[in-house]
Amino acid sequence: MSYSPRTRRVTTWTVAGLLALAALPACGSQEAGTGSPAGAARSASPSAATKPTAGQFRALEREFDARLGVYALDTGTGRSVGYRADDRFAYASTFKALAAGAVLRKFGTDGIDKVVKYSRDDLVENSPVSENFVETGMSLRGLCAATLWYSDNTAVNLLLHELGGPDGLEKALEDLGDDVTEMDRYEPDMSEGAPGDIRDTSTPRAMAGSLRAFLLGDALKRDERELLRQWMTTNMTGRTLITAGVPDGWEVADKSGTAGYGGRNNIAVLWPDDGGNPVVMAVMSTRGKQGAERDDALIAKAATVAVEGLGR
Repeated sequence: MSYSPRTRRVTTWTVAGLLALAALPACGSQEAGTGSPAGAARSASPSAATKPTAGQFRALEREFDARLGVYALDTGTGRSVGYRADDRFAYASTFKALAAGAVLRKFGTDGIDKVVKYSRDDLVENSPVSENFVETGMSLRGLCAATLWYSDNTAVNLLLHELGGPDGLEKALEDLGDDVTEMDRYEPDMSEGAPGDIRDTSTPRAMAGSLRAFLLGDALKRDERELLRQWMTTNMTGRTLITAGVPDGWEVADKSGTAGYGGRNNIAVLWPDDGGNPVVMAVMSTRGKQGAERDDALIAKAATVAVEGLGR
């Protein structure tokens, strides 16, 4: 395996913290919300936004000079909010949540202590954890934690290899009912986000559906689901995105993503603090211009509109 080298360092305590997180047992007790596959989200509502939210989403597009895609589903009421929910966007690192879910589905919690060996030639940019363990290798458990907690690119490339490459992950998603998401390249190339390129793209509806299958459906066993939830609720990358736009006290299991051309995304499952049924949400965006800057406030504001549109 070779993906082109360039890395940065993390502190010893950060690495130690990640390893401690990876070693923790799964916690929590919530059963699967439904047995619905990823495709269930696509049938929950039409792709257009409901009238009360469409204007607000359009206003956000004008404010941030961006194209925005949103899909949110209240799993209790079945009510949904969508805006460009079936448009394609480069998903960037949000796919890492699906990759970790697929690894858990394939190996189970008993199999993720398998150690994966790799070399310095396998290191790519933004690999702050995996660059520290070239000599020893990392377990699948540690690679999943690094992927979700720090969005480590080499870690997810190694997970993809264990799944049979991007095609293997795409097949795993198809088995869950997601025939929309295109998996084509490894990191960092998959985050290019060039306008008009359908490689490594998906839709907000499909991404929400696949995440729902892993975190709330029956794609994973209970202990696997709880471990994925733990990793995603303790990640270090999404606090300025959906989390910043929903009510205080809500638990958020999310994965962020940054693409070229100003692309910024976040997918999440949210548990309200009143014990209500969880909400599944995907917010994706692009500015369509090379070198354009991302703006996390767009994602946070879109999340606020979506939650209000659901009546939560």
